[in-house]
Amino acid sequence: MSASEIVAHSAEADPVEALRDALSDILAGLIAAGCGPHHLQGMVWETDRPEAFHFSRHAVELAYREVFAGFRPPIDLRPKTEPGLTIRARHAAPQPLPDVTVDGYALRELGRQYSPRLQADMKALFRQWSRDGEAFRAGHAGADLAYGPSRFETLDLYRPAGMAQAPIFVFIHGGYWQASDKLQHAQFAQGLLAAGYAVAMPNYGLAPDTPLEASLAQTVAALNFLVKEADALGLDPARLHVSGHSAGGHLAAMALCAADAPPIASALLLSGLYDLKPLGHLPLGRLLGLDDATRATRLSPIAQPRPQAARIAIAVGEGESDAFKEQSAALAAAWQAPAPLICPGHHFSMLDGLNGGALLDLALKTAEG
Repeated sequence: MSASEIVAHSAEADPVEALRDALSDILAGLIAAGCGPHHLQGMVWETDRPEAFHFSRHAVELAYREVFAGFRPPIDLRPKTEPGLTIRARHAAPQPLPDVTVDGYALRELGRQYSPRLQADMKALFRQWSRDGEAFRAGHAGADLAYGPSRFETLDLYRPAGMAQAPIFVFIHGGYWQASDKLQHAQFAQGLLAAGYAVAMPNYGLAPDTPLEASLAQTVAALNFLVKEADALGLDPARLHVSGHSAGGHLAAMALCAADAPPIASALLLSGLYDLKPLGHLPLGRLLGLDDATRATRLSPIAQPRPQAARIAIAVGEGESDAFKEQSAALAAAWQAPAPLICPGHHFSMLDGLNGGALLDLALKTAEG
């Protein structure tokens, strides 16, 4: 193997698991070489089942994004006779970072501060979330509804039994606007569903294929769909509550400020990104176009006037980085909201609190006023 190529192989029979394994090994090789996903130049995928790994398959795209988010070099899918999946990834050499300080952090530390994936084994996490989401969906009669024409403009709706007009709690998933899916978050509806809330979980188009502005427009469209169809779906449009985690927290906060959004009674913002300007100094932010400072400001909730009608609560994980905690504290101060609740867990495990504990209590208290 040359210095600019990393090779990984998986013999897993399930294509999603094989892709997770092989891509995770590629990522480990990049990190060992002092590189990141933005250094990728191209990949060759060799398999005896090329149709199972075709990128047009939604599950394959999501599995790729679990590891490399929106960083996607040219991918050449090739057939071979030997079983399994082999990936050969070419990458550029790392370059010295500029001597720049952003919000008190050197660029390398800034990257660590805004990399919550460092807090968890992401392959194990996504695998568990996929299993838990599938198990929850299998045990609950949810409806998979389209709120718009594109393949990402769908939402899952879970309704509490025996309620003619249930209040609506909308949860918007995270993934740095580039990864994950409503299917991997269904299990976090359990606590609110048991408390008598209908829980809606919308998808949105993933970046960079879908600009952040379009993802926000889709989020607002999902809210308007729920209000418009409230009678048909047995929902109470006057009790609409919005929540989001990480990038979903950003979308939820921006939806509060959108002129075309329906009236929102309350919002629960979880470990969100509310000032996007620091991200513009990182490869992730450049991929998303946030190195345009004017655009980053326009897309930052912290730069918007406080939404007056909604009750607002903010929470962040105890094990979060300082930068994520600072983001939540800064929005609370700017919007004159209560100080953020510090929840048990890190950026991802804090979501367990939606099914019981202080975070669920805060969600219910905020929603019920």
